[in-house]
Amino acid sequence: MNDLFSYIEYAKKKVEDRFDILIPENDDYASDVFKAMRYSLFAGGKRIRPLLAFLSADICDLDHYNIIDFACCIEMIHTYSLIHDDLPAMDDDDLRRGKPTSHKKFGEAMAILAGDALLTESFRVLSQVRCKNEARLAEIIREVSLCSGPYGMVAGQVADLNAETRRPDEKELAFIHKNKTGRLIECSLVIPALAGDLEKDKIDNLREIGRNTGLLFQITDDLLDIDGDVKKLGKTPGKDAKSDKTTYISLYGEKKSREMAYDLKEKTKCLIKDIGGNLILEQLIDFIYERDH
Repeated sequence: MNDLFSYIEYAKKKVEDRFDILIPENDDYASDVFKAMRYSLFAGGKRIRPLLAFLSADICDLDHYNIIDFACCIEMIHTYSLIHDDLPAMDDDDLRRGKPTSHKKFGEAMAILAGDALLTESFRVLSQVRCKNEARLAEIIREVSLCSGPYGMVAGQVADLNAETRRPDEKELAFIHKNKTGRLIECSLVIPALAGDLEKDKIDNLREIGRNTGLLFQITDDLLDIDGDVKKLGKTPGKDAKSDKTTYISLYGEKKSREMAYDLKEKTKCLIKDIGGNLILEQLIDFIYERDH
């Protein structure tokens, strides 16, 4: 495949077919939590993180069969974080991907449990990843834990909550988004490289591509919040401005933010070429950048 949108559909089907096996419909006493888990897992979205995992596997000459469970794991962690982010105690949002959020559909208690279950189950799924060097599985589990826990995504969420009571400076805003948004994107590219037993310099290159992609995604997300619509954004637009939340737009202004996004796009595409190039990954970077135009 040499077309991004065909590859997106391929990745979505592959992951969702696997989800049907990993998170089946359940008719025992825990059936309600399985319904809530599946509701959020199958709520839509382009599956950017699993897509990145497959593209990284292509770069690493690793069969997708080997990392399908990681692709599902990373989407389960991402989905749990969205469920919890939307709760009244966090971002308090009614819409996610154009649909009622989990707590609106199932109630707060079941939404919390669905998030807990997705996070916990994700590590069982991760343990099934097939590595060229089996000794690297422990390193993979450690990397996912670092990227998703209090040294990664959760650290970004904590800093984001704290920033609601004051104006974060440039350094703190960068920390928030490097961790809250960027770490799972970074992880999506790094884990296949570990599973494929790649050399350290190539892993470091993929890590930097991931960090840049995460930041690019966040800046364009902030831009969409000021001029996007529900269908394009998948959540309530204009919410950041109404809540007086510090974003790249409020800190740097729209013009500078667009310049930063362009520079990140170009830098990231150069890094992709440095590791031998990948047409679909370059198209994805363009797509993330252009979604605000």
